[in-house]
Amino acid sequence: MIDLLTSNPGFIIILAGFLCAFIPVSEIRKFLVGAAPIAAAFLIYTAFKDPDAAYTTVKAGGQDFIVNRIDRLSMIWGYVFCLAGVLNAIYGLHEKCKITDSSALIYMGAAVAGVFVGDFLTLFIFWEMAAISSVMLVWKGGENSFPAGVRYLAIHVLSGVLLLAGAIIYARSNGMDFTMGEPGEYGFLGLDKPGGLLLFLAMGIKCGFPFLHNWIQDAYPKASITGTVILSAFTTKLALYALARCYAGEDILIYIGAVMTCFPVFFAVIENDLRRVLSYSLNNQLGFMVCGIGLADMSGKFGELAMNGVAAHLAADVIFKGLLFMSMGAVMLRTGTAKASELGGLFRSMPYTTIFCLIGAGSIAAFPLLSAFVTKSMILTAALDTALYAEGYSLWVVYAMLLFASAGVMEHSGIKVPFFTFFAHDSGKRVQEAPWNMLVAMGLASVLCVFFAFPWGGYQFLYSLLPFESTYEPYTGNHVVTQMQLLFAAMLAFALLKKYGMYPDERRAEILDFDWTYRRFGKGIAKWIDAMWARLSANVGVLRKNAIERSGRRLYQMFSPAGTFSESTPSGIAAVLTGGMLVLLFIVIYLS
Repeated sequence: MIDLLTSNPGFIIILAGFLCAFIPVSEIRKFLVGAAPIAAAFLIYTAFKDPDAAYTTVKAGGQDFIVNRIDRLSMIWGYVFCLAGVLNAIYGLHEKCKITDSSALIYMGAAVAGVFVGDFLTLFIFWEMAAISSVMLVWKGGENSFPAGVRYLAIHVLSGVLLLAGAIIYARSNGMDFTMGEPGEYGFLGLDKPGGLLLFLAMGIKCGFPFLHNWIQDAYPKASITGTVILSAFTTKLALYALARCYAGEDILIYIGAVMTCFPVFFAVIENDLRRVLSYSLNNQLGFMVCGIGLADMSGKFGELAMNGVAAHLAADVIFKGLLFMSMGAVMLRTGTAKASELGGLFRSMPYTTIFCLIGAGSIAAFPLLSAFVTKSMILTAALDTALYAEGYSLWVVYAMLLFASAGVMEHSGIKVPFFTFFAHDSGKRVQEAPWNMLVAMGLASVLCVFFAFPWGGYQFLYSLLPFESTYEPYTGNHVVTQMQLLFAAMLAFALLKKYGMYPDERRAEILDFDWTYRRFGKGIAKWIDAMWARLSANVGVLRKNAIERSGRRLYQMFSPAGTFSESTPSGIAAVLTGGMLVLLFIVIYLS
């Protein structure tokens, strides 16, 4: 039992989560919330030193389940998830909620376990466990969170059904294993394999592909303050791992990722809820990584650089996106709102939170000496180099879209979020600084944002965790100048739009994008079904009433004192019936 528990690092976190559900003492629960991811990270470290011991199978029902398989791709995902778990534990120390502690650990454990399993059926178990446990974090958000949680759960259950259906179809001829191959042999599945399209859609839903992304903007801003920070780290990143494992080098991902980077820019500009703005920027950053997975064709010249860029940007994104959600959560805790129209001037009363938010904003915008400057540039360089060697103009269009998205993220997450929260007009709110534990968590995340881009030993440490050996040098004159041009162009555009009153006003409204279709038409269909059901029920009620009345009249006519069965019967009739029965009896005797 102990060997099985320690075979997959995620199992120990899941066990801690179930224990938290029965522990009434908040201090003990908080200890488990922080200690479990540290223990899991230690298991990853010790297991990776002996890869043979890190391969564990369990036989059940005649099927071998690969419950643990560690290689360099899964290793960095596991480390990043455990690091996010520790930061989340510190950030949520002030919150004394048994449901949040328990569900957060089970959710994190399912994500960690999911990246180390080696077959589709076991992946499905943790895929759905992550969905069911994480919805609790949405429902803890307040009175408006329940419908969003129901929609969140429905879309993730659909993803699980597609994953299971695709896995069953694929397994008929190929088995359940989905981690075959060593580094350099990722992307084995492909869309042309049986069940490949269903698996692709299942992963695309959780990854927030265009038209399948609205669950992120719907659920994340409505979750609890700590819940939103936790949610931002795991679900979409687990889907990214599955895509990287199964579909690396799939060309369509290049174009899907490019679209994902661009469309959130337009919605984030006009959105008033700043946690929703960050949810759109989450889509934007996922797009860079999805595009990188598409570029990571291991038979190509730049596949290793692209895959390294995906893994590195994953690590940076979990930290700086978590930092931005933490800063907005701290603001929401003190002011009761995350609406841009109701904030402003908070730098006076929340100076430390302001500094940490600016570091997160600079990191996501890829300022030099901050994390995304190193990690995002690896993906952009792979895209540029691939375009130089490719025929046609499509990859040049993709590269231009990535550049536009890089400037766009500077506008909405790098400028808009800190500007409207801490500067802009003075909202008059004078509040306390964030609690000490929130400041510690934000401070550690800020240090990591700097460390991952530090020229002397920082990004080299990150390189040591990547799937492939990397010699990429981010601090070149060409890269620094190009990136600064993009950033200053975005800042100039923002300043001019604000000066001349052309920047969209912050309105107290919820902005709908593609979810308008199913909300509008879905509501109309629901109303039509309700009207048809009411009419059918009315008609059925009339028919039922008439049938009961007719049956009652018939029964009364037969059995009432004046009915048919009460009338006197002539004796001749009885004689005829008796004679007929005797004749029938003689015929039966004769035939027998």
